[in-house]
Amino acid sequence: MGSIETDLVVLGAGPGGYAAAFYAADRGKKVILVELEKRLGGVCLNRGCIPSKALLHATKMIHEAEDSKARGISFGKPSLDLKKLRAWKESILEKLGQGIKTLAEKRGVEVLHGRGYFEDSQTLRVETGAGQKFIKYEKAILAVGSKPALPKAFDLGNPRVMTSTEALLLEEIPKSLLIVGGGYIGMELGTVYAALGSRVVLVEALGAILAGADPDLARPVARYAEKNFKEVRLSTKVSKMATNGKQIRVNMEMGDKKFEELYDRVLVSVGRVPNCADLGLENTKVTKDEKGFVRVDAHQETSDPHIYAIGDVAGGLLLAHKASKEARIAVEGITGEPASFENVIIPAVVFTEPEVAWCGLTESAAREKNIPIEVARFSWAASGRALASDKTDGLTKLILEPWTERILGVGICGAGAGELISEGVLAVEMGATARDLAETVHPHPTLSETLMECAETFYGTATHTLSRKRS
Repeated sequence: MGSIETDLVVLGAGPGGYAAAFYAADRGKKVILVELEKRLGGVCLNRGCIPSKALLHATKMIHEAEDSKARGISFGKPSLDLKKLRAWKESILEKLGQGIKTLAEKRGVEVLHGRGYFEDSQTLRVETGAGQKFIKYEKAILAVGSKPALPKAFDLGNPRVMTSTEALLLEEIPKSLLIVGGGYIGMELGTVYAALGSRVVLVEALGAILAGADPDLARPVARYAEKNFKEVRLSTKVSKMATNGKQIRVNMEMGDKKFEELYDRVLVSVGRVPNCADLGLENTKVTKDEKGFVRVDAHQETSDPHIYAIGDVAGGLLLAHKASKEARIAVEGITGEPASFENVIIPAVVFTEPEVAWCGLTESAAREKNIPIEVARFSWAASGRALASDKTDGLTKLILEPWTERILGVGICGAGAGELISEGVLAVEMGATARDLAETVHPHPTLSETLMECAETFYGTATHTLSRKRS
């Protein structure tokens, strides 16, 4: 048993936690970073963003090879070495994890591996392999993240029913795979498994996939899924699952129609829940909302003045880059600097085929809230770079305030949308107008030109498309 004193303890070493620890150390604070797992990086690095993007990149090559036939370049049928694919993916995670570990050492951040438990508002007990350690701190940042939700009706204790965690392990490529949930996780992993040879059936309880994205941005993704998945079923609910030998028997409801089917594996992707259990939060003044997320104010401070919370555990958009931004806000609050999570533009990216990205106000949200807007659109069918890359299924759109022409939101669907959206974030963050974007020279031929030409369509002056002239 040992006792340590520190300025700041950060519980959780994901993209929010390690960003907070590093930033605080850079500001001269003595920091201890506590992480349950052996490898730093949290869900994002180990079971989320990074492994899924690695697999999406790898499997995209299969489609690229197939599509090359139309260009007069043919390849043989791809062969799959699953063990080698897993090893390649794991090498990426290990390299990134080691990088974070090295950065912690260089910054003087002490890393403790073990389970953290709050004894009170200023004491964290850590169960390490070498025994218990008690950390006395001035401030703590809670950054323990979230985990995939698995409704009790689907939790059969059968490894053939997977969440994203198990699906990313790539233990096998099932002949038939049912995906429950048409959000970004279901669509991304469906893309991976379909490319690897699974017959994918995706069911979504709502009437459309990718809730949150504007329908015109989600449409090209839906078309891709309809072509490459065995089936996409909207307005369909899974009522029951049961083990059936080496398969899973699934009962579904589509309107008045009820039926059952057998699948080799099922992926449940119906959301995420915060990792708030068994932390000893009841021994502090921290409070949670009705969904179990920790309540925080605009400064990331919880109901306990000694404890801040960031990232997934604090609710809102469950995105790694949001957690990283909140980390800086929390640390600046701790160091006495003015910082607040107000009017912060957080981009969303779905790494499907094609990619979808948006930031700021969406068209759907504006319509729902009766906010007056004008919308400018530019089809990638008019982009030379898109044509040269066989990526003409894209769309760029601007959400504009009518009387000021200020850019309130940006949406992009197409190849590399996740890379392109940052210009949109900057435009919204800085209060840029459509005129600012239209008059910014973009290199030709690039997909980034679609942002400039989209702004030009608002004035009826886009070079590569006909558009109405603005009065």
